[in-house]
Formats: sequence, structure tokens, C-alpha cells
Amino acid sequence: MVKEWRDLVTKDKLMGLIALGSVLSAVGFILLFFSVNFGTSLAESWLVKQGGADTSIYLKVIEGYTNNFLFAGSILFGIGLFALLLSYYKLLSIEE
Repeated sequence: MVKEWRDLVTKDKLMGLIALGSVLSAVGFILLFFSVNFGTSLAESWLVKQGGADTSIYLKVIEGYTNNFLFAGSILFGIGLFALLLSYYKLLSIEE
């Protein structure tokens, strides 16, 4: 027998989803706004491992690492916000 979704979804599960969404949003926000710092740090460690490189190659490596952090941060921030909004909406509909 199929239960209604209100029986399957509890407040505890929704609060867990809110916590997960908050963590994902915070991590995504940090990755977005500190992507240049993270990308530069990784590019500097790459440069040390290479023992030196041409400036144009080094700039491409910085750009690549920075774009990776921007992309990952955008995805995590978007998923986190979606989870927060969805769980908040469901929490409001359960209480009614």
C-alpha cells in the first residue's frame, strides 16, 4: 500500500536536508569567492614541480585551475540552494 508523501517525509529528514544544503552552499560560496587564491596556489605548486615554465603557459595553468574552482563552486552552490529551497518548501507544506 502506498503512503502519502507526508507520511514518508519527516521533519527530521527535512532538517537533515536543510543542513546538507547549508553545508553545500557554504562550500560552494567559499570555492566561488576564493577560486583565484586556490587556483594561484595550485599553479604555483605546479610551477615548482615543473622547475620553471614559460609565462604564457603558467598563466594558462592559473586560468585553468581558477576555472575549475569556479565551476565546482557554482555547481555546489546551486545544488545547495536548490536543496535548501526544496526542503524549506516541503517543511512549510508539512506544517500546514
